[in-house]
Amino acid sequence: MLLLFYPIGNDIYTIFIQRPDYEGVHSGQISLPGGKREPDDSNLTETALRESYEEVGIIPEKIRILGKLSDLYIPPSRFLVSPFVGYSTQRPDFIIDPSEVDEIIEIKIRDLFSDTALQVTKHRIGLGIHIKAPAFVVNGYVIWGATAMILSEFKEMIKEYL
Repeated sequence: MLLLFYPIGNDIYTIFIQRPDYEGVHSGQISLPGGKREPDDSNLTETALRESYEEVGIIPEKIRILGKLSDLYIPPSRFLVSPFVGYSTQRPDFIIDPSEVDEIIEIKIRDLFSDTALQVTKHRIGLGIHIKAPAFVVNGYVIWGATAMILSEFKEMIKEYL
């Protein structure tokens, strides 16, 4: 997965994707761009960049990888996610792959990490099963689950700069 930062005007933004509705555990959820490692990927950084290009058209050569966050296991899909943090000096020209992405969501970092964004919300996780969990709620979007955990780790790392 790629947690990408880029400027628009005087603000720094990041991108999320809303996945399409499908028969799967992450149907319709908001996440970071990224996906499964392919045999041709030489490492997980390459996977994050390739998947971000395939899903939303982010050109790998225009991204500077700043570091990696903690790996995170997602039990419902049985995936081990390796999130990378990257920066672009300009807003990418996004091109959506409609089979993987319904919507691109751009959010200002200032709004994402505001004091009011982190909330406890109710989420449906299965057939009639609901849980309460922390989520980032910004501009009407609810970002929860593994993506919220990744954001929380990053926020903790940079809290002295916020």
